[in-house]
Amino acid sequence: MVAAPQPDGDRDAVPAARLRRFTGEEYDKLVALGYFAGEKVELLRGLIVTMSPSEPPHAWAIQRLIRLLVSALGDRADIRPQSTFKALHSRPEPDLAIVPVADYSRAHPSSAHLIIEISESSLRYDQHDKAALYAEASVRDYWIVNLVDGCIEVRREPTPQGYRTTTTYRRGERAALLDFPDVTIAVDDVLPPPR
Repeated sequence: MVAAPQPDGDRDAVPAARLRRFTGEEYDKLVALGYFAGEKVELLRGLIVTMSPSEPPHAWAIQRLIRLLVSALGDRADIRPQSTFKALHSRPEPDLAIVPVADYSRAHPSSAHLIIEISESSLRYDQHDKAALYAEASVRDYWIVNLVDGCIEVRREPTPQGYRTTTTYRRGERAALLDFPDVTIAVDDVLPPPR
């Protein structure tokens, strides 16, 4: 059961059946009308969710990954930082989406070679809710740059129930992209230097 926050702590939570969920198309129209101007939100399973502010280690990891991936992939794929990805009744905005080269001027991509989330305060959310969503959307390669535990978690083999495999790469190791096995990323190159 999903519960909506209540202003009065004495009331029961709103049952999930009474929540009004948005379709992806309704959310797209609200965005086009400027309804969320200045807000960082994404649509997840029909619910509009606020996004955490970006801390310096988070932004640093994104910057490093963009530099490494642009250099390694060249024109074989498009790299979309913090941009909308179309997934069923959701419009997540992953930190990085490596998508097929295409014209996305009229529609957001709905398939990806790789999706990467950089996680610190959102770690459990990215490991569970986002992982389930990306698996349902058939994203074959989903990485979490785990800033809490200092590793990269690679999830593969999506099913409607989630990912079948998770491999953890630590400092000193490299992870290869599933669709571009010639491209490997060193964990040390993406994690901020140890303090």
